[in-house]
Amino acid sequence: MMIETNKSLLPYHTFGAKVNAKYFTTAKSSHELAEIISENNNNNEFMIIGGGSNVLFTKDYEGLIIKNEIKGFEIIDEDDSTVTLKIGAGENWHNIVMKTVEKGWQGIENLALIPGTVGASPIQNIGAYGVEVKDVIQEVEVLDYSDFTLKTYSAKKCQFGYRNSIFKNELKGKISVISITIKLNKDWSFNTSYGAINDVLSKKPDLEVTPLRVANVIIGIRNSKLPDPKEIGNCGSFFKNPVLANTIADSILKEYPNAPHYPVGDDFTKIPAGWLIETTGWKGKSKGNVGTYPKQALVLVNNGGATGEEAWDLAMTIQQDVYNKFSIKIEPEVNIV
Repeated sequence: MMIETNKSLLPYHTFGAKVNAKYFTTAKSSHELAEIISENNNNNEFMIIGGGSNVLFTKDYEGLIIKNEIKGFEIIDEDDSTVTLKIGAGENWHNIVMKTVEKGWQGIENLALIPGTVGASPIQNIGAYGVEVKDVIQEVEVLDYSDFTLKTYSAKKCQFGYRNSIFKNELKGKISVISITIKLNKDWSFNTSYGAINDVLSKKPDLEVTPLRVANVIIGIRNSKLPDPKEIGNCGSFFKNPVLANTIADSILKEYPNAPHYPVGDDFTKIPAGWLIETTGWKGKSKGNVGTYPKQALVLVNNGGATGEEAWDLAMTIQQDVYNKFSIKIEPEVNIV
């Protein structure tokens, strides 16, 4: 275990702000992670990171950054119709999606090209195009800081909600995700009604719809709308899509009948935060070195040399403008540090 000091975090987060960590190390196993945390000198504040795609550093980090590099991809059960996998938290999420769809396993193809690592997926309950990771998770294995033992949380115990889980609430700062167990299907049943998926598939109706084909359609759609963090610094979707009571959503739709909207159960409606931001006039606009992406207002981009503080200042301005126009407070999806 080697602890580095005054470590640049530029390669470890996707927004690309020039910030340093006072201390930095990596963990390649649950045992190593437990050892690092238990032996944390002087009880420094610490933070676990994966791909760094859902975090905005607004200043230097004065504690210990631990990069989770716990790998693993294991079939733990399989029959004619399903396969159950145990996957290490340090694995790249998109690589895992592609590995499963190439084998013809269905369940997470709609979540292709979501940046970050497997460990973040249950914390955020990542989702896209009508699918959430909670739909396939069987259990989540975590390291409990109270006694440095491994504990297993069933999907029910994870208390999954929209971009939410027990790990973001009562267990925040008390555990690290070590692995997830997911169950995928060999008998295909796709969710293609969200967004432009069906439009793209219908252009080649003679081609069989497979998990790989759906994933590639998703990749094409995402690439057409979202910036590659390797080329333009960003944190992905900065705000959560607000889920509104139908009475509130109806009042917006009365004024804006063409606004995109999606039912959430019988009593609620989701209206995309990107549309709300665009309708306030912020799409493609910049403030200093940071702005919104011209193809998707939900994404804040680093136009070059931006600080996290600048990005957060713009985010709060956008948040206030959306509230002033719609009386809706959009909440950050990104972890602000």
